[in-house]
Amino acid sequence: MDFFKYIHAVGTGVKGNRDLSFEESKDMMTQILDQSVPNEQIAAFLLGWRLKPETIEEFRGALAACDANIQRSEVKNSIELGYPFDGKAKNPYIFPLVAKVLESHGLNLVVVGDEKQPAKDGITIKEIITQIDLTPNVHYFDRKNFFSKLHQLTDIRNKLGLRTSFSTIEKLSGVAQSDFAITGIFHKPFVKKYSEILKGRYKKIALIQGNEGTPELFSKGRLWMVDGNETKEYIIDPEYFGIHYKRSWEQITLEDSIAQLQNPSDEYLRLACLNAAVYLFIAQKYNSIEEAFEALD
Repeated sequence: MDFFKYIHAVGTGVKGNRDLSFEESKDMMTQILDQSVPNEQIAAFLLGWRLKPETIEEFRGALAACDANIQRSEVKNSIELGYPFDGKAKNPYIFPLVAKVLESHGLNLVVVGDEKQPAKDGITIKEIITQIDLTPNVHYFDRKNFFSKLHQLTDIRNKLGLRTSFSTIEKLSGVAQSDFAITGIFHKPFVKKYSEILKGRYKKIALIQGNEGTPELFSKGRLWMVDGNETKEYIIDPEYFGIHYKRSWEQITLEDSIAQLQNPSDEYLRLACLNAAVYLFIAQKYNSIEEAFEALD
């Protein structure tokens, strides 16, 4: 279908804009992934789509196009961690320490990396992976290898320099066919959006007010467990578990991030235990976060 039709649907203003159907959105995303239209048209659509804004049906159609281009490799007994591709700017990652805690509990962590995407200039998963040794229960997938068409849009996205709709749909790819998944969100209204977009893609989905939009808990926040049409909310406060880690508000370097992983403080290790307990709870290994934390601490 003529791609300009899609630009017209999202770029003519409030009176002229319209929502795309599932099939239209799937076709639109297929053309973008194939780069069968000029880069200028891709950028124009992505800007308009974000501002319109997007619908659940459009997101699901776009995901269907993505699914057709992803090469999957099953990792049994795993939980997929959905990280933003613009990285972490103010705090180190904690998943390598969480993985060490979980190693004896038989739960695999699936993480995905790629080159940095807009808009935050943070440290990426890919940068961390290349700098440290990981335990065998961390399964890293480079998007360049399993979803090359999206990887090849990196240059266009960086030239655009803004968040796009990709930022919403790319964090959980289903590359490892995991039964469980967790991703970070900033605000409660995103709970309904993500739960509807990802409905049926995992046995159980969890959303968390994680540090810098990641699935990593550093301070008091909420966890939402999505099971079919039911969503349960939990409040998690590290201080309740006797953890008094102070998160950073300053820019962090890659060297600092690696150093904190290689020489973690006692509080950072206990924070890793709490995150591990959350993941074990999501994966239905324990009946509560408290029970899981007690078993780990």
